Amino acid sequence: MHEPDWIRFASDATLYGLWGGALLSISAFSAWRDYRRRKRSNIDRVGIMPWRDIGALTGFAGLALMSFAGVGWLAGA
Repeated sequence: MHEPDWIRFASDATLYGLWGGALLSISAFSAWRDYRRRKRSNIDRVGIMPWRDIGALTGFAGLALMSFAGVGWLAGA
């Protein structure tokens, strides 16, 4: 499988930013799914995914990676 050149030669800060953005998008998706779970009409149809926990963990990890990326970008990396 061929890697694009913009990923292969990207700095560590850019890679942290990409991963942080991906985790924050997963966190936003899980927040939407948790909202839908709370507003369900049939109270017995719960589901098995712990959306609140997924959102909290991916949100924290995404924010940490984005802060590392911001420090790296400000330092010129």
